[in-house]
Amino acid sequence: MSVEAGAIVEGTVVKITHYGAFVELPDGKSGLVHISEIADTYVKDVKDYLKERERIRVKVLGVNEKGKLDLSVKQALSPEERTARVRSRASFEDKLKAFMKESEERLLDLKRNTEAKRGGRRKK
Repeated sequence: MSVEAGAIVEGTVVKITHYGAFVELPDGKSGLVHISEIADTYVKDVKDYLKERERIRVKVLGVNEKGKLDLSVKQALSPEERTARVRSRASFEDKLKAFMKESEERLLDLKRNTEAKRGGRRKK
C-alpha cells in the first residue's frame, strides 16, 4: 500500500514527545504529527489530546527531506468534527474558570468565618 500526499489513513500512536507524536501506518511506515497539527487550538501538552497505542485518523501532508511522513490529525477531521472539537474544548475552559472563581470565593468565606469565630481582630 503506497501512501501519497493528501491521503487520509488510520494509524497507531507509537511515541509521544513534547513536539508531537509519532504514528505508525498500516504499511509499516511511520511519520510525525507535529504539535501544531493536532488541534485548531493551542496545544500545551500533546498528552492532553493523544495517548500511546491509540488508533487515529491522519492526513498525509507530504514527505520531508529525511524521507519521513509529515502527518496531520486536525486536517483529517471533517469541518463539522473540527468545529465540535473546538466548542467542547472551549466549554471545558469556561467550566474551569467558573470552578476556580467559585473555589476562591468559598476559600475567602471560610477565612472570614474563621476570623469571626476567633473574635475577629481587635484593636486595643
